[in-house]
Amino acid sequence: MKRYDRTSSCTCDGMTLPVCILGETRWRPLLKTRGTVRVAMIVGLFSLTAGAADPLFFNTSDTGPPPVDVPVIRPWKIVPLDPDYGGQWVVAADLDADGEVEFVACENHNVGDVHYTSTAVAQNLDGTVLWRWGDPDVGRKKWHHDVACQIHDWDGDGKAEVILATQGAIVELDGRTGHERSRIRIPDDATDCIAFADLAGRGRPTDILVKDRYHNIYAYGCSGELLWHVRDPGGYPTAHQPRPMDLDGDGRDEIAAGYTMLNADGSVRWTFKSSQIDMNRGHLDCIRLIRRGDSLEDVRLVLTLCGANGIAMIDGNGTLIWEQAGSHFESIDVGCVIAEHFGPQILVDIDHQPFGAGPLCLIDGDGVLLGQINTDYARHHHMLDWTGDGLDEIFNAHSGAVYDNKGRRIATLVAPPAADGGERGLLVGDFTGDGVADVILTTTTALHIFKNENGVKPTDRIGLGTEFNFTLY
Repeated sequence: MKRYDRTSSCTCDGMTLPVCILGETRWRPLLKTRGTVRVAMIVGLFSLTAGAADPLFFNTSDTGPPPVDVPVIRPWKIVPLDPDYGGQWVVAADLDADGEVEFVACENHNVGDVHYTSTAVAQNLDGTVLWRWGDPDVGRKKWHHDVACQIHDWDGDGKAEVILATQGAIVELDGRTGHERSRIRIPDDATDCIAFADLAGRGRPTDILVKDRYHNIYAYGCSGELLWHVRDPGGYPTAHQPRPMDLDGDGRDEIAAGYTMLNADGSVRWTFKSSQIDMNRGHLDCIRLIRRGDSLEDVRLVLTLCGANGIAMIDGNGTLIWEQAGSHFESIDVGCVIAEHFGPQILVDIDHQPFGAGPLCLIDGDGVLLGQINTDYARHHHMLDWTGDGLDEIFNAHSGAVYDNKGRRIATLVAPPAADGGERGLLVGDFTGDGVADVILTTTTALHIFKNENGVKPTDRIGLGTEFNFTLY
């Protein structure tokens, strides 16, 4: 998928700037001088009140049944998930080196929000089962969180392994056969999710991170040795998924563990501090690297604060650039929807809203609201070039809607709703083998694959399947 390394900036010459924020427009002389360029520091309140000032480019509503005059797109393929072992958590890659994608679907056992992976099943595009693992009698098919299963060439032999966290253990399975290759003992509740990182600077991610729900993170080497353990990093709960990223370019990953960034050895590098949000409420939901830079001051990270209700932009030292408070921001995508507005654009949903009031907000690198689409439910979304014009469209999993750069629905991806009150998931990756990213809408029973007929093959080749260290956030 496309990633943009530059952010838009609001330049000025000492004047007071209009700050456009959702809910109101405020005039604030908040200028910070850097050399000869002054950059607007935006601090505002997101508010869904009546009479709010319009976003810069669009403000639309798309609730209820899909419009009858909007084209519908039928799935390229439908892959029924194994009824006994399959679940809604799905990761994908070429497991058997046949040049086609395979899917690994999982169930998870959950008691009191402590969960572990209880089944895994690998299937071909035609639904044929390659192998099954686990106990189908103890888990559930629905999710409301990451499930601890990833696909990764852990040993560097060019073949994919399936790595999952079951009760008390990390289990490595041969991707082609499903046979168990190794097992690492871990704490019983450290099975919330899995992420791979390069902590030693080997040039590839050979270390594995696991965690319990909100307090402890453990780093293990590929041989099973415990590298480090951190509890409540920086004095705050963990994020949903630790996010590895090499901020300083030294070849070793730092770990975004929550509001705190850890060094590769697990020591605290810095802890984010909000100027207006009570960070003791909740935890970090999502963090994304917006751009790299020649210095840490030029790096940009955007994060959402669960419970504390905010979204913030920080630099590579954890220094606050801007923040906006007042709503429960959740998942973040980065791309470019509006060509007229230079720089990366951030798509974020506002969750914990009544059905029919699910906003998708498009924000620029300065925190200015560019567009808003009100939907029935906005929790799962993505940005992807679907029309081949070089700009991203916005996808909403719940409705199957595809929106253009004016916030208008231009197509509907047709798939049945999730059963039992569950949520429909969304996967993006090359699933057809043509090097172009496609879209899958997932339920607990099937994968609905939509081939991207018009999207342009990216300059950087993408492999078959889902992204590395796949996460709901």
